[in-house]
Amino acid sequence: MATNVLEIDPQRLWSTLERSAAIGRFREVGLRRLALSAEDKEMRDQFVQWAREAGCTVEIDRLGNIFARRAGSDPSLPPVAIGSHLDTQICGGRYDGILGVLCGLEVVRTLNDRGLQTKRGIEVICWTNEEGGRFAPPMMGSMAFAGVLPLDDVLATKDDDGITVGQALDRIGYAGPAPLGQRKFDAYLELHIEQAPVLDRDKVDVGIVVGGYKTRALRLTVRGDTGHAGGTPMAMRRNALVGAGYVIAAVNDVGLAYAADEGRTTTTRIESFPNLPGTYAEEVKLTLDYRHIDAGRFEAMGRDIEAAIAEAAKKANVEIDVQQGWSWGTELFAPECIDLLRTTARELGLPYREMRSQAGHDAYAVATVAPTAMIFTPCFEGISHNVKEDIELARSVPGANLLLNAAVARANR
Repeated sequence: MATNVLEIDPQRLWSTLERSAAIGRFREVGLRRLALSAEDKEMRDQFVQWAREAGCTVEIDRLGNIFARRAGSDPSLPPVAIGSHLDTQICGGRYDGILGVLCGLEVVRTLNDRGLQTKRGIEVICWTNEEGGRFAPPMMGSMAFAGVLPLDDVLATKDDDGITVGQALDRIGYAGPAPLGQRKFDAYLELHIEQAPVLDRDKVDVGIVVGGYKTRALRLTVRGDTGHAGGTPMAMRRNALVGAGYVIAAVNDVGLAYAADEGRTTTTRIESFPNLPGTYAEEVKLTLDYRHIDAGRFEAMGRDIEAAIAEAAKKANVEIDVQQGWSWGTELFAPECIDLLRTTARELGLPYREMRSQAGHDAYAVATVAPTAMIFTPCFEGISHNVKEDIELARSVPGANLLLNAAVARANR
């Protein structure tokens, strides 16, 4: 580390992470903190308390996005924002999203320790429902903030129990008064665990994210006829679950065919009706996800998936309706912000690797409304969306220090 630079307090950061890890604990080592649940409320309340204790003003918008601002010397200037999310998957880990929010809090605390005021304010953000584990789609709060999703549609979105986002926000007291999407940022920086094994395997502690994988979700409805599992002759059946099975297997085969050059495919969700013993299904809903680093190969994957769906429908004698879900591209982040991270890393003497994100993040949505960049830190073997997700504090500190010094440099310009 070079001289005359700012450094976080690692043990304070770890203590904060450990407190978070006690809220919604699941299977001893993981977390189940679904968006807008009681556990999410407890974590939100804790974050708001920490932020206010650190001298921040806190505002909450209609979707429960939380904005904790440390004032700058010139309040007329838009702040530098740092953010991520505090909700988890249903079998989630302790660090996905959480590390980014709590490193943002640590930036504020470190500046307080030093008695330093930045020209622009620094705003730490917790976005609502990044994971999509309870309400779909993922990145809901940030996409609505960016105007990608209409507010009324988001508020009406239901979970599997029929509870809407609006009802859930009201229940936990986080339907805030601030208008959605009207805040301006000078820049947005997000730190996140990588969720892939590259940094861990290469023994590099900092990733500067220069873009993402081209990604698309498809929502399929497979329609057939219900019938008796024993009495109906095989030739007469129009089993929607069989059609869905053909799709699932074929989509996985497409992913395997493109795996050598970084293709990814999967079926992420299946809903079957009536989903009862003794009866085969008349309707099945699937959510498919495919990704590729190369735009041309991505489109080729899409054509192969389209052909596979048509073949599955024919083979199972069912109809399959395909609707577009969420998507994002590859060129996401502002060159000026990427250069800021590169320059700051060099000044700090931090080795880094430039890389593309294989996952989706709130930064993708924010990048449509403000200059944005991301920092990755290693996670053990790339395991994520899993209770075994793990990090080493010593390997996370370099990225946190990069976030701190880059945010301060940007805030003082």
